[in-house]
Amino acid sequence: MVADVGTPTPGAHPPRIAIIGGGPGGLYTAALLKRRAPDRQVTLWERTTPDNTFGFGVVLSDETLGGIEHADPAVHEALRRNFTRWDDIEIVHRNTRHTAGGHGFAALGRKRLLEILHTRCHALGVDLRPHTEAPPVERLAETYDLVVAADGVHSATREAYADVFRPRVTAHRCRYIWLAADFAFDAFRFEIAETEHGVMQLHGYPYAPGASTVIVEMREEVWHAAGFDEVTPQESVERCAKIFADALGGRPLRSNNSAWTTFRTVVNERWSHGNVVLLGDAAHTAHFSIGSGTKLAVEDALALTACLEEHPDLRSALTAYEEERRPVVASAQRAARASLEWFENLALYVGQPPRRFAFNLLTRSRRVTHDNLRLRDGRFTTGVEREFGCPPGTPPMFTPFRLRGLTLRNRVVVSPMDMYSAADGVPGDLHLVHLGARALGGAGLVMTEMVCVSPEGRITPGCAGLYTGRQGEAWRRITDFVHERAPGTAIGVQLGHSGRKGSTRLMWEGMDEPLPDGNWPLLAASPLPYKPGSQLPRELGRAQLTDLRERFVAAARRAARAGFDLLELHCAHGYLLSGFLSPLTNRRTDAYGGSLERRLRFPLEVFDAVRAVWPEERPMTVRISATDWADGGTTAEDAVEIARAFAAHGADAIDVSTGQVVAEEAPEYGRSYQTPFADRIRHEARVPVIAVGAISSWDDVNSLLLAGRADLCALARPHLYDPHWTLHAAAEQGYDGPGAVWPAPYRAGSRPPRTGRIDAPKPRLALGS
Repeated sequence: MVADVGTPTPGAHPPRIAIIGGGPGGLYTAALLKRRAPDRQVTLWERTTPDNTFGFGVVLSDETLGGIEHADPAVHEALRRNFTRWDDIEIVHRNTRHTAGGHGFAALGRKRLLEILHTRCHALGVDLRPHTEAPPVERLAETYDLVVAADGVHSATREAYADVFRPRVTAHRCRYIWLAADFAFDAFRFEIAETEHGVMQLHGYPYAPGASTVIVEMREEVWHAAGFDEVTPQESVERCAKIFADALGGRPLRSNNSAWTTFRTVVNERWSHGNVVLLGDAAHTAHFSIGSGTKLAVEDALALTACLEEHPDLRSALTAYEEERRPVVASAQRAARASLEWFENLALYVGQPPRRFAFNLLTRSRRVTHDNLRLRDGRFTTGVEREFGCPPGTPPMFTPFRLRGLTLRNRVVVSPMDMYSAADGVPGDLHLVHLGARALGGAGLVMTEMVCVSPEGRITPGCAGLYTGRQGEAWRRITDFVHERAPGTAIGVQLGHSGRKGSTRLMWEGMDEPLPDGNWPLLAASPLPYKPGSQLPRELGRAQLTDLRERFVAAARRAARAGFDLLELHCAHGYLLSGFLSPLTNRRTDAYGGSLERRLRFPLEVFDAVRAVWPEERPMTVRISATDWADGGTTAEDAVEIARAFAAHGADAIDVSTGQVVAEEAPEYGRSYQTPFADRIRHEARVPVIAVGAISSWDDVNSLLLAGRADLCALARPHLYDPHWTLHAAAEQGYDGPGAVWPAPYRAGSRPPRTGRIDAPKPRLALGS
């Protein structure tokens, strides 16, 4: 049971406030709350003082500094006088240095930051209690109107109320150590060392005229192999200085009780309980490689203070604080997760061409993008484009890409999207308009929805098929339109079978819900319903497996006659072939179940049979779910092996999606959230990949391609919003070339139309009073 805490008092201006923790977040919260209401009693407990702090330099963004300036000019001025500023990032890899400018950093020593905040708290009358453990939070909650827990990543407050806050703490795969050097780097420096034990990296930046923070990081297994687990702390420091002697100019490193540790990502389902609220690392953490820990804590303090003033009672103020900060923090944590995983997998990228490697590092968190980097440093970005093979003035997305005998004029794919509008499996006018419009819209490849290989293989009664000659003829009408009216655009067919997810209603009538009547029997790898209330499928026997394989072969023959340029085998999203691949949906005890090799057997048999009848010069791709987003399911490591297996059998590319395999999945949604799986498959399996999943801007497409994380990018919803998405992307980037050709009847619309007045008078000079 969780102990009771204090009841929120009426009014959101609590007169007695207790703060646990003397880091930047706690101290700045104390200063803000006291400044806004000098008659408040604000008491802060801290176990240490600035003289005994950890770490060295702290980086703050201009956005955060703007908030500080507005809230407390005195603190801002003190910070401004102590900041070290720089614009460049240097990346040193394999004796090659690349510099990208225009980034704009500001840093100061953590010790100095704490001194500034201490001084401000003293001046305002905050009751600071250094070297003192805070009383138990239950007692504070009874005697104070508000308790702010800023007690760090190992928060005792969070643990005391774990049943309420419901924290998730995730440890990661790298070891790192905070050190310092007694000189100032000229830029934010990343240096890669490829040692006999594995890849190590240095993150370094100046924080004072004669001092720099130096973080050394490596995978856990590299750390063990290098013997860092067997040496004294001082020997660790000396070894790090020797490994990165070039970066340090032969200078030594120093520590401040520094120790090797692993980063822990902290996420809480709730941030407040009664009159107790979490702030900073107690509530959330973000990996140091995006420099957001102190920034987020300071911004928490600003938001909490504002919400206490803006709302009529404490409960609504704390709710508003969490609602305001949670999406901001979630975005930062997604970026931090992408960044830390990039460094965890650094060994995958060290073989990239030098400029591409540098670009990949700079864009690892997805917060810095191709277009953004071009604005910051056009010369650097142009060099990366040249190395990639972009002709002058050509964005990466408009470079061609070859798959077997098919050359795509650009890297944009219209992702398969079920229309649920076929009659007896026959595609009609809506399919012609849907696919034809997107082909006219400039994409390099337009994919059909999943086209089913049998009536029983449909998801819904509205799904299209290729199991009759009439259906083949209807598809021929569509491919002829694309080839005649949108020359240069390829059209591909995705073949699949619904498996246990079939016989359901149209999506807008109840997605994955069984039909109210007229259901057909289902087949699957194992007799497991998709979710409670779903129909129970029959397990496929040997004769049925053979029959099903031949259904795919017959459909592939019809697809070839229908004129499709590419065929994709659907082995994702929990449909029949996907059901064989996942251990959550394949419980077979015969030769088609058990190990991954055996689970792959039937999908590979189908692939081989289809490849044998599909024209040799036309490419085949395979869509997979690279993770089930569920415990015990397909892992990222499994996905690499699945991709390798299909590539070994002749797949020309892997279309990397995720999830939809089991109903109880828990995806980690976010911008481009599936692309790390494509990235890993591309680098480990050495096969071209199509990246999908919340890729929504042409800037994202260019960034993913130029960084080497994908070869093609598939977009669905953006093409529903705008059928001419690709042509508009070309116009917005000022590109007019062979990668994006406007159909003759549409050329007059190739420039964005003007909107509103452009002849309004300019603002007058301000007149003095």
